[in-house]
Amino acid sequence: QVQLVESGGGLVQAGGSLRLSCAASGGIFNINRMGWYRQAPGNERALVASITSGGITNYADSVWVRFTMSRDNAKNTVYLQMNNLRPEDTAVYYCGADTATTGRVWGQGTQVTVSS
Repeated sequence: QVQLVESGGGLVQAGGSLRLSCAASGGIFNINRMGWYRQAPGNERALVASITSGGITNYADSVWVRFTMSRDNAKNTVYLQMNNLRPEDTAVYYCGADTATTGRVWGQGTQVTVSS
C-alpha cells in the first residue's frame, strides 16, 4: 500500500516562495502518476501539477510558470517549487498518487498561507 507524507507548507508573504515535498513509500512501483492538488475553504480539490512515471509534467493554467513539479527517484520524493506566490494560492495542498492497484492515494495535506 502506497503511503504519502507531505512537508514544506507554511506562511509566506505574497511574492515569496515555498517548496513542498511528498515522500512515497510502500508499493511505489504501482504508481503511474503523482500530482499536487489544493483545496481552499468552500472549494473543491483541484489539480495543480502532475508528473507521470515517464516524467511528463502538466500544470494548471493558474500556476503555469510560477510552479514547478519535479521528482527525485532515488528518494521516492516529488517536489512542488512555488514561486511568486499570491494570496489566492492559499489552500491545503495534497499529494496524490495514482496507482495501478488501489486507485488514488492521498497524503495528509499541508497548509500553505500567502499573506498580502
